[in-house]
Amino acid sequence: MTHHPHVHMIVPGGGLSVDGTRWITCRRNFFLSVRVLSRLYRRLILEGLVRLHEAGKLQFFGDRVELVDRAAFNACLQPLRKVDWVVYAKEPFAGPKAVLAYLSRYTHRVAISNSRLIRLDQRGVTFRVKDYRVDGPGRHTTMTLTTDEFIRRFLIHVLPKRQHRIRHYGFFGNGHRAANIARIRHLLGAKTPGQEHANDDSLGDTDELPRVLALPCPSCGGRLIIIDTITPAQHPRAPPTTARAAA
Repeated sequence: MTHHPHVHMIVPGGGLSVDGTRWITCRRNFFLSVRVLSRLYRRLILEGLVRLHEAGKLQFFGDRVELVDRAAFNACLQPLRKVDWVVYAKEPFAGPKAVLAYLSRYTHRVAISNSRLIRLDQRGVTFRVKDYRVDGPGRHTTMTLTTDEFIRRFLIHVLPKRQHRIRHYGFFGNGHRAANIARIRHLLGAKTPGQEHANDDSLGDTDELPRVLALPCPSCGGRLIIIDTITPAQHPRAPPTTARAAA
């Protein structure tokens, strides 16, 4: 729960042609040039810092208060323009599905999941943590923070006003997302959600509309159709009796 601003981004390995008639995929064993991405990211970040400084939106405290001066700030950024910014790009060991599963756990969760919380008492809040600097059984341990410090760290992860947790660009843009995805599936010959149920007779011949859950299938993204409801088993139990000693 420390302060570590970062962005998770999913970039597809291809895209639609300009006329929308072809799917153009990236070259095999090549996705992005890490050297180009490193220099592009360095330029964009440094230019953004300069704009924020000129607009007076950066604040400095302590031994960095002298950076309020524009000349001192530019001198501080000058060495950063010459060093190589590291971009780590490597194929995931478990494949793209593992990456999507990892990122999906962060889309509707803030800072910490409830399963990591252990107790709340007069000492503070105790929760499970993972120490990435330690290998072996001692990597998983617990941490206790005072209540006010726990709340402070939690609120660090709450997005400021007018900022969105998830943004979509390209063919995932909200304006044309449905049409673009349908077009891409057609070009790739992929099945559309619910297509596997087109010839499924398990739903019966009744005219009643099937009941569909609001959430999609976490595996394939298709519709979750309720075909039957199983009532929970009832296990009546008698009230406890006091055990009597045998005479």
